[in-house]
Amino acid sequence: MKYPQVAIVILNFNGRKFLEQFLPSVLASTYPNYKVVVADNGSTDDSIAFIEANYPAVELEKLGQNYGFAEGYNQALLKRNEAYFVLLNSDVEVSANWINPVIELMEADKQLAVCQPKVLSFNQKDQFEYAGAAGGWMDALGYPFARGRLFDTLEKDRNQYNTSTKIFWASGCSLFVKGAIYKKLGGLYGAFFAHQEEIDFCWRVQNAGHKIACCTESVVYHVGGGTLPKGHRKTFLNFRNSLMMLSRNLPLKEKWWKIPARLLLDGIFAIKCLIGGDFTSFQAIWNAHMAYYKWCIIKNGANNTERKATKALSGVYNGSIVIQYFLKGKKKFEDFIK
Repeated sequence: MKYPQVAIVILNFNGRKFLEQFLPSVLASTYPNYKVVVADNGSTDDSIAFIEANYPAVELEKLGQNYGFAEGYNQALLKRNEAYFVLLNSDVEVSANWINPVIELMEADKQLAVCQPKVLSFNQKDQFEYAGAAGGWMDALGYPFARGRLFDTLEKDRNQYNTSTKIFWASGCSLFVKGAIYKKLGGLYGAFFAHQEEIDFCWRVQNAGHKIACCTESVVYHVGGGTLPKGHRKTFLNFRNSLMMLSRNLPLKEKWWKIPARLLLDGIFAIKCLIGGDFTSFQAIWNAHMAYYKWCIIKNGANNTERKATKALSGVYNGSIVIQYFLKGKKKFEDFIK
């Protein structure tokens, strides 16, 4: 097998403790042709001094300000020339052989542009982790879920999803992408700041005729929530970015009814939060909708041109995950997708 060069790029913002804990596992990778890059997003802790003092072999790129996850990676990656980029969160522990099977799979299929390992929880290593699990899917209304994770319900890893397969989106915590395709598509959408940007990117990758996959022979362990804890900001970004993503990627024949349906479901959930006394989530959803309307005006609907007909996208469930999960009580991916 040939070993194309791989750039493992860790975007860091005040993550000294994660770098200290997890960087040694990355540097112990057995793949013979890789480099490790820490792109610092304007950290105010001692992350930079720590890297300079302890890891001289790590390439350090100082971005100078906090661009967020999406634009931060664009600043770091769009000028690079390696054959493969790996977008790796700072709170991920990797296994020694995590790179090899992914590159082997991607080299064997020229249409395979993006791939993720199986993502398990660092704190409970027999359980899937929220951010990607065994590969991301999307339902008809644009709700993301994954093999091994529906909403907040996480499955135990019983090897039930150990087949490498095509998916809709790959986890941004450990995302392998062919460098030329990342640059051709302009990278992540910087306006997202954080959350949903990898799903938007993978949707664009599929619209461009490429494939996304999960390589379950590769395993990583993700802490999760390490860079942006739960709260108003996280809820706001999730709801706003989800609507922006639909506007950017849906064809007009679907956009005209799916976006109003999502707005309605968001509103119902917001009212439920208000009644339950969760004023923070209610305010975050309200603010997200206002920000989405403003974005639509500024961007003139973002993407109001009819997309050319493409083949069916992989990893799409044509029903409603909301109905399956909340009304039918199906809490596992395998309960309704065979």
